[in-house]
Amino acid sequence: MLLREFPGADRFIHELDEAVSAECTKEVTDRLRNTLCRMIRERTVTLPKTVFDCCGDHYARRELYHSESHGYSVVAMTWGPRQGTPIHDHCGLWCVEGVFEGALEIEQYDLVEQQDGRFHFESVGSIQAGPGSAGSLIPPHEYHTIRNPSDDAVAVSVHVYKSRLENCAVFNPIGGDWYEKGTRVLSLD
Repeated sequence: MLLREFPGADRFIHELDEAVSAECTKEVTDRLRNTLCRMIRERTVTLPKTVFDCCGDHYARRELYHSESHGYSVVAMTWGPRQGTPIHDHCGLWCVEGVFEGALEIEQYDLVEQQDGRFHFESVGSIQAGPGSAGSLIPPHEYHTIRNPSDDAVAVSVHVYKSRLENCAVFNPIGGDWYEKGTRVLSLD
């Protein structure tokens, strides 16, 4: 399924293409963040109805577009009530995440120490993000969790990745602020 099939998609893709043509990563992510915020607030693009369908036991990932010429990927994620992620990274890829519907809580972490295959993380803050807000993750500052804090509402977010994100590192708690690293292969719903 390509995003081009939905109202506003051509303009959306054109603006994303312009944003990723910037010269440095910070400028690319700033432009993408501003583009996502504006287009979500103005409802310039209409996401397909299937994007609002939850999966019962996990958040849903649906690729909406992949740019063959620029390499970036656009993924919509659907978060059922209380669904979320463990601490994870994006395997060195930058990402811009915008909230399209509902609310999300994003908590960022710093890697404080690593020893004997264990990782010590420290929370550096969390934000409550609503429709039309967006943030960026630029390695090495990419460790975070995302969750839908609602008991009954669905949340939908749009993520633009430097390239297709097919796996990521996940960090599972083993006691205190220490975690064990695993790899999660990411699939699409």
